[in-house]
Amino acid sequence: MIDPPPNRGTICGMGQDASYADDEQPVVLLHPHWKTLIKPMLIAVVVVAAALVAVVAIPSGRYAAVFRLVLAAVAILALMVWLMVPVLRWRTTTYELTTRRLRMRAGIITRQGRDIPLARVNDVSFAKGLLDRLLGSGRLVVESAGEHGQILLNDIPHVESVQTTLFRLVEDEQRRLERQQRYQP
Repeated sequence: MIDPPPNRGTICGMGQDASYADDEQPVVLLHPHWKTLIKPMLIAVVVVAAALVAVVAIPSGRYAAVFRLVLAAVAILALMVWLMVPVLRWRTTTYELTTRRLRMRAGIITRQGRDIPLARVNDVSFAKGLLDRLLGSGRLVVESAGEHGQILLNDIPHVESVQTTLFRLVEDEQRRLERQQRYQP
């Protein structure tokens, strides 16, 4: 098994998952890069600032406390939608490399998953824009044999290391399958 570079994602020290094959081992578990949370955080700051300005702008009077309470409730709901949903989406989206496949899982309430056997991966490449280079993330492009062809995984942290690890795992899987074919009667 190839060890991924240190401090790149979460190195799996997990217990054996029932969805793994008998000889399959987890290698790297990743979430999308934290930069996906920048926009929701900025929106949250704007919502809080706007709510504070609105609270100050409400003239004192008989219904001022009610208006402030309604404004606080609206601001809290806005924060939940614009901040909590993206955070939950980020937290529940995972990309996992194992010794046998690439596993993708996403979803807050309902879950979607996709597994690509490493034996079907034809090419692994990455792309990084200027912001990606500054923040240490990028897009991983996985080409696989089959009906889906090219898979784009956006906002992958340390994309170059992940690409290298995935490429090595694909090579190891191909060698394992070749050995297995040679020794079968």
